[in-house]
Amino acid sequence: MTIITQKKLKFKIPDGKKKERIDTFLSNSIENITRSRIQKLIKEDLVKVNDIPVKANYRVVPDDDIEVIIPVTPRPDNIEPENIPLDINYEDDYLIIVNKPAGMVVHPAVGNYTGTLVHALLYYTQNLSMLNEEGRAGLVHRIDKDTSGLLVIAKDEWVHAKLAADFAKHNIQREYWAVCWGRFEKRKGEIIGNIARSKSDRKKFTVSESEGKHAHTFYEVIEEFEFMSLVKLKLKTGRTHQIRVHLSSINHPIFGDETYGGRRIHTGMNLTKMRYIVNKLLEIMPRQALHAKTLGFNHPKTNEELFFDSDLPEDFKNLLQVLKTNQY
Repeated sequence: MTIITQKKLKFKIPDGKKKERIDTFLSNSIENITRSRIQKLIKEDLVKVNDIPVKANYRVVPDDDIEVIIPVTPRPDNIEPENIPLDINYEDDYLIIVNKPAGMVVHPAVGNYTGTLVHALLYYTQNLSMLNEEGRAGLVHRIDKDTSGLLVIAKDEWVHAKLAADFAKHNIQREYWAVCWGRFEKRKGEIIGNIARSKSDRKKFTVSESEGKHAHTFYEVIEEFEFMSLVKLKLKTGRTHQIRVHLSSINHPIFGDETYGGRRIHTGMNLTKMRYIVNKLLEIMPRQALHAKTLGFNHPKTNEELFFDSDLPEDFKNLLQVLKTNQY
C-alpha cells in the first residue's frame, strides 16, 4: 500500500505587489517546482486564495492569503540504495551538509537511474525527508552534474519545508567560485536578466527580455590571469543554470562549459596556440570550472547561524595553478 503524505505552504501577498498570475507567482516562489506542476495542483483544487480554489489565470493582489497543498509520495521501491562514498561536512538530527563531487548527478532522471547522490544518501541513512517527488529524498536544492560543491539535505519533513521556504525567500547565503573566459571591465557587478528555456534546444536556457523567470547574480573578480578570471558569485535568485547562463550572456562563459560556450576560444591570441592551450587545460579540468563553495543559513530548529566553506576540488586547484604560472 502506498501512503500519500502532503506538505502545506502558505504565502501572504505584501502591499505594493503588482498583479501577477498565481501560477507564475507560485512557480517563482517555490523552490524546485515547475509551472506545469503548479497548474496541475490548481486543477485539483489544491491551491486556494482566501480559502477559495482559484484558476491558473487568477491574478494575486495585496493581502491575498495563499495556501498550496503538495501531495508527496514516499520513496518508490525501485530506487535501490547504493554504497557510494559521501563527503559529509556536517550532520545532526535534522540535516546533512554534503560536498558533492563533479560528475555525480543529484537525483535519478532519464539516462541516470543509478549512481546518483540520492542513491548514496539512501544507503547512508534511512532518516531522510520524504516531502519531495519520488526519487528526490531529502533534497532541498540541486546543483548540476558537472558542478561540485555544497548541498543541504533534510532528514526531517518540518525542517525540509522550512529550508525550502528560506530558499524561496532568498534567505540562504550561497557563494560559487568560477573560472571564466576574459577579464571583466568592472571588478564587481551584477547581472540581471530573465532566464527562459531555449526555443532551439529544450535542454538549454537563455537570457530573455520578455519570457522566463527573473534572475539576479552578483559577481566579484578574485584574480585575473592572462586570458581568464577567477570570480566569486552570489545568487539573489536560484534559477536552473543561472550562473552559467548569466556569465555566458555577458561574454564571460565558464571555462569548460560545453553547453554555454566555455570550450570555445574567447580571446584574440594566436588561434593555433590557443587551441593547444585550451586542449591542455581541458585535460586538467574536463568539465565546467564551477564550484558551490559556501553555504550559510539559520538552523530551522535551533536558529543557530551555520556557515560552511568547502575546499576547491583538485581539478579546480590544478587549473588555477597552471593559469597562475602560465605553464601550459
